[in-house]
Parts: sequence; C-alpha cells; structure tokens
Amino acid sequence: MREIRIAGFGGQGVVLSGQIVGQAASIHDKGFATLTQSYGPEARGGSCTSEVVISDEPIGYPYVQNPNVLIILSQEAYTKYVNDLPSDTLVIIDPNLVKPDPSQNPAPLAIPATHMARELGRVVVANIIMLGYLAAVSDILSPKALKKSVLTSVPKGTEEFNAKAFELGYNYGLEHGKKSKSKADG
Repeated sequence: MREIRIAGFGGQGVVLSGQIVGQAASIHDKGFATLTQSYGPEARGGSCTSEVVISDEPIGYPYVQNPNVLIILSQEAYTKYVNDLPSDTLVIIDPNLVKPDPSQNPAPLAIPATHMARELGRVVVANIIMLGYLAAVSDILSPKALKKSVLTSVPKGTEEFNAKAFELGYNYGLEHGKKSKSKADG
C-alpha cells in the first residue's frame, strides 16, 4: 500500500490533485486506488485535504493512516499534519506558503510551485507543478501515468498549458529534488 495526503486550502486544486493521483494509479498504472476528500464549507480559502490509497490489490480500508507522501500547500495544513509522521514519509512543501520547523524529521523537500505558476502565467497550475515534482522525486507513481492523468483531468483547451506546468515541476524535481523510494516499493 502507498498512501498520499495532499493538504492546503480551497482554490489550490487540492481535490483535483487527489483525483489526478487516484486516476493515474487506477487507470494508467493499472492498480487500485481510493480517494477521500474533506473540505470546509467555504468555496475558497477553507481547509481542504485529499487522501489517496494506492495498492496492487483491492483496498479494504480507504483512509490514509501513515502517509508515504505528504504534500502541503498551507501553513495550517503543515501544523495539522506534520507531527507524528513515519520517519520515511516524503514531505513536499511550497516554501512561499509554508515555513517548516527547522527540526522537522523528515526534513521537507521544497518547490516554489506557486511562484513558478505565477511566472508561467497562471497561479492555478501550482498543483500541477507539484504533481510533476512528485513524479520526479518519488517512485509512488510513474511520471507517464501522472502526466496522462493530468491531461485527461484538466479542462478542455488547457491541456498544453498544464503539460507545460507538469514538465516544469518534473524538471525542477530532477534538478533540485532527491529521489525517494517509497517504503511500500522497497
């Protein structure tokens, strides 16, 4: 089993990111996946979480208990989820949105996805940049499956722009990230 938690606030594409990860695992990597989501009543700005459990076999319990990957897009989510993580959890943050505790173990990997998205021309693709980065620094899902899932999940007419955002995150991960092998794959 591989478990991914993506957390931030409404309007950042947290729910879409979870859907993309689940689709990549179940359709493009031919595995099994469950997706659970939670969010506040606000349309934008309230806390928001997507949790995906991935397996090669049918999944009996659909909730994340010990995440292999934790993607954090807000300080509130960092404060809520960073404690009591397994020591080999891959934590990914946007350093422009999250100030990590310097003593955090495991130390997070950082990608300035929001800044990169703004430079690309649309801040709404920060989540796609994060997924590209995840594909580069983790063996949880194949980069090909994640990219295919991005392209089939985004609004029609935005595929090329989102592909560019994914590649930007992926290349940043290859250059600045460190490859982390999932404990479930080891």
